[in-house]
Formats: sequence, C-alpha cells, structure tokens
Amino acid sequence: MEIILKEDIIGLGYKNDIVNVKSGYGRNYLIPQGKAVIASPSARKVLAENLRQQAHKLAAQKAAAEEKGNALNGVALEIAAKVSATGQLYGSVNTAIVAEELKKKGFDVDRKIVTMRDIKTVGDYVALVHFHKEVVIEVPVKVVAENAEELKAAAKEAEAAAAPVAAEAEEAPVAEQEAPAAEEEAPAAE
Repeated sequence: MEIILKEDIIGLGYKNDIVNVKSGYGRNYLIPQGKAVIASPSARKVLAENLRQQAHKLAAQKAAAEEKGNALNGVALEIAAKVSATGQLYGSVNTAIVAEELKKKGFDVDRKIVTMRDIKTVGDYVALVHFHKEVVIEVPVKVVAENAEELKAAAKEAEAAAAPVAAEAEEAPVAEQEAPAAEEEAPAAE
C-alpha cells in the first residue's frame, strides 16, 4: 500500500514522502492517526502542486536545520550514572536523557528527533539528531560512573578481604603435610 506521509516518522520517512507500507499498518494506524493519506492519483497531483508552492519554504526550513546542526557540531555530552561493580548501569541512558542534557547546554532538542540504542554500560556512544531529512548530526555521548570512588573503595575492600583468605589457604596445606609426617613418627616410637 502506497501512502503519502503528512509528518516525519523516524524509521519510515519524512513529510510529503511517498512510501510503501503494509496495508494493516497504513489502514489501522497511519491513516486514522492523521499521519498519512492514501497515495491516489489525485492525492499525488495535490502533493506535487503543494511542493511547487512550498519550495522556498522548504529551503528555509533546511537552512534553519543546517544552522541548528552547525551549532550542535563539536558538542560532546558526558552523562554520569549510577553503576554496579560489574560496570552495568542501574537503569539506562536513553534519548530523553540525551535531550535533557542538550537542553542543559542550551540546545532545544526534542527527544523524538534523537535516535540511539539504550545504553546499559559505561563507555563511549553516538547519538544521532535528525533536524531535517538531509541534516543529521552525530553527538558523542560518554557515560561515566557517578559513584566511581565508591566502586574503587569497594574493589580495594574486596581485595583486602581476599588477601587474608588466600594467605590462610596457602598455610593450610603446609599444616596438613606436617600432620601425616607426625603420624608416621608415632608408630616408630613404640
């Protein structure tokens, strides 16, 4: 089923694109929600006329998107999150958190135009910001441990606790080796 999109839908297409979707998705979701119309010959003619009339407006939108994109170039995010001893995050870092961090830095970005996978471990990642269908900006995201000092202290405590146990384990076999030797000497004394 071919449809004409009335708005941008990430993963499917942009406004005024003619895309092919499964009929159930088109009939049951996109058309009733007002996100698309059926691509009939008359709808295609209307779309072509609208695009001719809006050409200068679309160019202005693209220029505005490029301006926002240029402002966002070079911006790197560092997000502190609580982390377990194994490096796993408690929860995850998602698009809403990235959009919120960008807002703190002075960039008004809607979370719906940010795409990335949910982050569940500490490390370096990349979030994509889709300002326009031809303007996509990569924003590096570094996730660091909020409780790094606590994790280091816990690791040192674990090593300190393991060291005496290891020392006792080394001494125990020596004591067992001496015990059979004493038993062998006892019968000889009789």
